[in-house]
Amino acid sequence: MTSVRIGDMDQADRARRAQRTYRRYLIRIGLVVALVGALVIGGVVVYNSNLFTITNVRVTGVEHLTATEMTELASVPEGTTLLRVDAGGIQQRLLGEAWVQEASVNRVFPDTLELAITEKTIAAVVSVPIDSAQTTEDWAIASDGTWLMAIPEKGSDASKTISQKVYEDAENVLHISDVPLGVTPEVGAHCTDANVNNALDIVSGLTTDLADQVKSVKATETASTTLTLENGIEISFGEAGTTEEIRNKERVILQLMEENPGTIAYINVRVVDRPTWRSL
Repeated sequence: MTSVRIGDMDQADRARRAQRTYRRYLIRIGLVVALVGALVIGGVVVYNSNLFTITNVRVTGVEHLTATEMTELASVPEGTTLLRVDAGGIQQRLLGEAWVQEASVNRVFPDTLELAITEKTIAAVVSVPIDSAQTTEDWAIASDGTWLMAIPEKGSDASKTISQKVYEDAENVLHISDVPLGVTPEVGAHCTDANVNNALDIVSGLTTDLADQVKSVKATETASTTLTLENGIEISFGEAGTTEEIRNKERVILQLMEENPGTIAYINVRVVDRPTWRSL
């Protein structure tokens, strides 16, 4: 006759349960490791395969540029896949284009690479003197001072190779003339001429509907920068100065125009606290 203590039975039972739990834990760990390994191997195989080969490049957001130009600039290698494509390199190439403000490269499975472009807008057309100031060449410039492109004469052979949106915008934006000889625009470069930049600063700093009335700016020199409104009024504005100084001059101009409706031909606010004006 044998006897077993109750405490010994409980201890043995707990040991068996612990062993079963440990075995289940090891089995789960093994399954997880096997699954991860399979996924890694599968991922490597898919990454190096021709699956998701890019067969279509879609360009969105362009008006002044063309989809063909953007596709050529992106230079997507033939035969590359959505998984292997160098999206960062493509984005940097797109951002190197003068017209491009922002660019993103998006993978659209199974076979499309999307180039989403945000273009800069034409802030003004600058008539740049060439050939010893005997002739001028029109250049589109962005609000941040980036030279966008030389605008070919409308109807010329060169004009047929660019988007007609360029001409539509050029007809409806500020025109900057009387630029001094020596201004040398370069596509993608920032304008370094103080006279042109002063003109851009003035118009961008205006906060009322006066900005929409400015038709052209003579930028012979900073101190004598002159605005011409759609109604023919000439405004000798001078230096842009600070934002507050621009708004002070704007306020005086509007006040004089309101007090003398239809009778003013010329306003001088170069010294804002001593404005002068001339009637028709």
